Amino acid sequence: MATLTEETVQDKIEVVGDFKHVQVRTATVIKRDGTEISRGYSRHVVAPNDDISGESTEVQAICNAIHTDAVKAAYAAHLEAQEV
Repeated sequence: MATLTEETVQDKIEVVGDFKHVQVRTATVIKRDGTEISRGYSRHVVAPNDDISGESTEVQAICNAIHTDAVKAAYAAHLEAQEV
């Protein structure tokens, strides 16, 4: 009988835009007896003002490095300007 397994991996992490949003692509890989038979993707974006406690350690490290106080302040000012 064939063995099916499912694996979830963050296979791409990108920094995009003026405010250094972190875009994370997660792949869900289905394997039959060790051979990949399906792969699907989902994405989510982490903004400078987001809570990163639920993110992987790799994403947290990237966010901590690039989401400086200056970036967070500029993003907050941008959001405030959008509300006006």
